Amino acid sequence: MVTRVLRTLEQLNALGHEVLVFAPGDPPTNFAGARVVRVNSVPMKPWYPELKVGLPTPNIAKAVEEFAPHVVHLVNPVALAAYGALSGARRDLPMLASFHTDTPQYADALGLAPIRRIGTAYLREIHNLAEVNLCTSPQMVERAREIGIDRVDLWPKAIDTVSYHPDKKSPEMRDLLTDGHPEDKLMVYVGRMSKEKNLRALLPQIQKLQSRGVRLAMVGSGPDREELEREFAGTNTLFTGYMSGDALAGAFASADVFAFPSTTETLGLVALESMASEVPVVAARAGGIPFAVTDGRSGLLFDPASEQEFTAGLEQLLFDDERRAAMGAEARVEAEESSWRAATEKLVTFYEEAIDRHWARSHTLSSYSLRMRMFGRPLPRPKDLPPRLIDEVPGNV
Repeated sequence: MVTRVLRTLEQLNALGHEVLVFAPGDPPTNFAGARVVRVNSVPMKPWYPELKVGLPTPNIAKAVEEFAPHVVHLVNPVALAAYGALSGARRDLPMLASFHTDTPQYADALGLAPIRRIGTAYLREIHNLAEVNLCTSPQMVERAREIGIDRVDLWPKAIDTVSYHPDKKSPEMRDLLTDGHPEDKLMVYVGRMSKEKNLRALLPQIQKLQSRGVRLAMVGSGPDREELEREFAGTNTLFTGYMSGDALAGAFASADVFAFPSTTETLGLVALESMASEVPVVAARAGGIPFAVTDGRSGLLFDPASEQEFTAGLEQLLFDDERRAAMGAEARVEAEESSWRAATEKLVTFYEEAIDRHWARSHTLSSYSLRMRMFGRPLPRPKDLPPRLIDEVPGNV
């Protein structure tokens, strides 16, 4: 989700749009020409202490009013962005929301199943304040509709094929990831280490395959890392901690296979990054993964309920060098078919659609518009713009 936001900000800046960002944690004051406002936040303890939940304050609404945006983009509106939705509705602003995390499903994985029903209803109500709701895969479009989210569409996938490239492969990185055994076969997982990622599915795999000279590198960290390290102790598994930049690109490119058992992905951007690195993927046939990985072309998909299918997929690519190389080359070609510029240009058309829908709705006698007229404090619609933003006029997001 963060990667998509960062690359989108870069492209919006290149397209001439002005953006104001509100972010929890410790963000920079600006990024890619966008001003970034740090908001107060608290860690989501005890379930996910690394996740910082933004806290709404009146200063956020004040900053929005001063910025006077044409449209508000609500990124995963659960806490901070949910406040943005309520604040935007009160001020009669066009809104677009993006659905990046299947929060109800994550609640089950994190032991919060009792709040799933009320949480789903809450998520539905917040998203349905927006004129457009975007998901990052067709599977998640269907999931959003299933839980009652309206006006849903697809935000096209995109991948950085410059940063993630087969040329980033390095003997030094392979030596590191194999714990000094570069001649062994290497499967890699990259990403967050938390319960919803289903990483324990990798334990029987390395236990079966290590006798055949296979090693597993787990790149990243998260609230489940310490427990995973204890459970994987005694296997050919190396936990590297976080990597970024060239080191991360090198970790992808230096692997033989990317092993991805997660069943909760809305897209699986790390799978695309592996494909761009010319490394085929063995992934669970679940969530948005079938949108990212073409089974039999850029990787192999397995039934997440079948340990045997997972093993068979790994064996096929780890021990068949010719097939692995051919599938890696196809994975690179597939990754090159998507660009951040094209995805962001499509996003801008969705912003325009949200603006059109909003102003069309504001002129009807709906209960929504009556409530806003009675209790809201709407910002004036820009008088110098026609109903649809024209290409020559940059927008505010």
